Amino acid sequence: MREIQLALIAGVGAFIAIAILAFSQTISAEYIFLMAPLGATAVLVFGVPKSPLAQPKNVIFGHIITATIGIIFAQYIGVNELTLATATGVGVFGMLATKTTHPPAGANPILIMLAMEGWSFLFTPVITGAVILVLVGKATLLFTNKLNVAA
Repeated sequence: MREIQLALIAGVGAFIAIAILAFSQTISAEYIFLMAPLGATAVLVFGVPKSPLAQPKNVIFGHIITATIGIIFAQYIGVNELTLATATGVGVFGMLATKTTHPPAGANPILIMLAMEGWSFLFTPVITGAVILVLVGKATLLFTNKLNVAA
């Protein structure tokens, strides 16, 4: 029964976080608030909140590092098969070297380079999305602890 409760709370937490971002998208057409890697981030933040890969430092800085690399490649180096692979490798290196590994962030260079995104993408959706997921994740964890259903 406890596993079902935890799964339900995780699902509701993920729903709330993604809903905040999705509704923000409809309010402001000028900014992008959603990107696919945030869905994968939600799985870690809400599904396995005590995992080292789901910690705020990893979520936020993992996304920032890999997005920055993707933007640099898209804006200044170029996009082809070799640069897509290189940027992904550099992103993995950057996260591991800084101890901020967050697997969903590994998709950022590819996404950003294929879409040819610029520096504004770093703020919305990358930083905004990561911070919202972390904040809702922490609130969900507090709620879970208050109910005494923590894993």
